[in-house]
Amino acid sequence: MDKADGTKQAQRGGAFEPLRETVFRRIWLASVLSNFGQLILGVGAAWEMTRLTSSPSLVALVQTALMLPLMLVAVPAGAVADMFDRRRIAMTGLAFSATCGALLTTLAWLGLTTPWVLLAFCSLIGAGVALYSPSWQSSISEQVPPQQLPAAIALGSISYNVARSFGPAVGGLIVLAAGAKSAFAINALCYLPLLVAFYLWNRRHVPSRLPPERIDRAIITGARYALHSGSVRTVLVRAFMFGLAGASASALAPLIAKNMLGGNASIYGLLLGSSGVGAVTGALAVGWISHRMSNERVCRVTALVGGAALLLVGLSRSVPLTCVGLFVAGAANIITIASFNIAVQLAAPRWVTARSLSLFSSALTGGIAIGSVVWGVVASRWAVDVAVLASAAALCATPLLAFLFPLPHSVLTGAEAVELNHEPEVAMALTMRSGPVVIEVDYRVGADLARPFYDAMRKVQRSRMRNGAFNWSLSRDIADPDLWTERYQFPTWSDYLRTRERFTQADLDAQAAADSFIIAGVIKRVRRRLERPFGSVRWRADSPDPQQGTIGYLGP
Repeated sequence: MDKADGTKQAQRGGAFEPLRETVFRRIWLASVLSNFGQLILGVGAAWEMTRLTSSPSLVALVQTALMLPLMLVAVPAGAVADMFDRRRIAMTGLAFSATCGALLTTLAWLGLTTPWVLLAFCSLIGAGVALYSPSWQSSISEQVPPQQLPAAIALGSISYNVARSFGPAVGGLIVLAAGAKSAFAINALCYLPLLVAFYLWNRRHVPSRLPPERIDRAIITGARYALHSGSVRTVLVRAFMFGLAGASASALAPLIAKNMLGGNASIYGLLLGSSGVGAVTGALAVGWISHRMSNERVCRVTALVGGAALLLVGLSRSVPLTCVGLFVAGAANIITIASFNIAVQLAAPRWVTARSLSLFSSALTGGIAIGSVVWGVVASRWAVDVAVLASAAALCATPLLAFLFPLPHSVLTGAEAVELNHEPEVAMALTMRSGPVVIEVDYRVGADLARPFYDAMRKVQRSRMRNGAFNWSLSRDIADPDLWTERYQFPTWSDYLRTRERFTQADLDAQAAADSFIIAGVIKRVRRRLERPFGSVRWRADSPDPQQGTIGYLGP
């Protein structure tokens, strides 16, 4: 099937077309059940906390305990997912969450839960989910054709929100009928089908030709990519502020049900279910909306709609009216989150997809976690309705961020890696740890083109930096103004070789634009140097011949 036919088929199948793929369908269905259990855990833990303590701050901290690990663990989890087999990493995270859920159930049955024990195990279970999540999200592109990726991402959101539509209500009934300990047990069991689904996926893992990066270096590399990629950086800022502003609905839902509506656990579950139904409705509309509106316009509209819905929740003392407000807020929120997710996946190359998604998840959930604390404190000092109304005002103000951080369009941006058709010349015996490696490139550009060439090289600079280069500089010879020298370096030879595997078509286009200013007939000169080359001069009789057996570029 060619690309055009695939695109037409994806459009005919609409939002559910990716479910034709067996692996994606199996994992997606199991993820619905897993999310179902996660939400039952949230209901059980939040309501159990209201039984253990009357402090609004501690009740709101349940949401923080479940979300904060997604901020703290997601970044190293994304690095691990990019470095190793994503299937195995996902299975490890799920197994850890199931084990912690079983331990929490045991403690609950023994009557040993306290507010801090409950928060600790919520954090541990959240950490397992945080380890699993980047591997799952970054592997979606391996399970569906490229033209189905936006629909598959939206289905990933639907997976959570289908469960959220019914999970909280069922969780409330379970808590009423059998207590929080039963909710904890069901949560632990619900991870097992997803664990089996990943086990059955016969994923072909193609290891890199180079040794894996150290985890700290991999994290730094992912962070530097996001820092120097304008598209990814913008999404991270907007996602954090969105999570911070709108966290009140989920964090204070138990108190909205109990204090504002005078309800019990079943009313709490009904409120969360209303929000979940709204989220499913919104997720089903993501594809239709994304084809008709830009990312920026979508997020502006949904922020205002979501803020108005929270305003209704803060003023309402009626269960039906509050459910309507949470329904609308849930739809607006999921459309915004799906737009952020799609923008990241289409902007980030495959070598750093999991890390970019983990940073996005960290930014969003970090904003929610911090926002939960903020709105919990506001509710403690003033009232629950005051906190919800303040959150509504903050959410309505987030479109103002567009003036500083406009969102990129959700279009393919040449993010796939391309193979370079040349290899560096190596005449020394290098190892992967040899370094630092300095790259110098000489350009000859006419004086009349100096300004446009400089502007083009700034784009090259961003390309070098996000792919792993350090200490980039561009200098101009004061005795020969036509001569420009670009200089940058890498800590080791292996870092340089990894960068060569990260070039995308967008990077090559930026380089070609700069090269177009070179004086006709002049060839740019590239020099690769070993800085502080002490190891290269410690030659002994039993050392490798400098002219033979070099460890250079590991070509195919």
